[in-house]
Amino acid sequence: MTQSTDETKTTYQLAYTVHPGSGPYLLLLHGFISSSAQWLDNLQALAGVCQPVTVDLWGHGDSPAPEELQYYSPAAYGLQFEAIRKALGAEKWFVCGYSLGAGLTIRYAHDYAEHVIGHIFTNSNSALADEAQILDWKTTAPKSSEKIRQGGIAAIEKIPVHPRRAKTLPAHIYAALMLDANKFSPIGVANTLLATNPNTCIRDIAPHNLRPVLLCAGDKERRFKTNKQWAIENMANLQCVSFDAGHGVNMEASTDFNAAVAAFIQSLI
Repeated sequence: MTQSTDETKTTYQLAYTVHPGSGPYLLLLHGFISSSAQWLDNLQALAGVCQPVTVDLWGHGDSPAPEELQYYSPAAYGLQFEAIRKALGAEKWFVCGYSLGAGLTIRYAHDYAEHVIGHIFTNSNSALADEAQILDWKTTAPKSSEKIRQGGIAAIEKIPVHPRRAKTLPAHIYAALMLDANKFSPIGVANTLLATNPNTCIRDIAPHNLRPVLLCAGDKERRFKTNKQWAIENMANLQCVSFDAGHGVNMEASTDFNAAVAAFIQSLI
């Protein structure tokens, strides 16, 4: 966090880590109440074709949790990603988003297409949500957000997608995610429910996607099947590969995921 020249304002920056590798940079963005630990089994394999850059969402991992809702919009995240790209000195790079992160990286790839070589995303019911789902999230978000603010970490642990319930993941990733769960900020999680989750749908821009995009789909997640088919039929420049995995495809089928992403990157450089 850095102070601006106006002492009445505070400028926040997302935390990110650059990992060893060779080739173009690849931004890796995790999902809601997850962390960059979810990429542990992908970093070394992808290092042969790129330089992975893991980024933490607001209120997750090492990123701060601004009180101001304006930071949590997809457009504001896009500005943060651009700041990271510029700090790395990269004219162009790849981006990859998981779950909630997918909606943010897909929109970034649309809004800043001139700086994106290609992008990847995994199962994301928020990115591909239909109007009924979006309306439900907008209706329930204020109450859900307030519960998190009042209940703190205990309330966050009750969220169905909390990593404590992801016991089918490899043991070392589960342990790392649980360790990072102690860092969740109630303010950050609450504001994500209010300002990020309901606004990450990319159905409006999917037909206008300009850059090559790879969907890595875990076919065991039944509720994603309809959204996967929608993406195949409507998203421009899309390739889709499917894996015998659930929502956490990059963790549950890491070897196949790594091979698919590496091949995609190599095809474009």
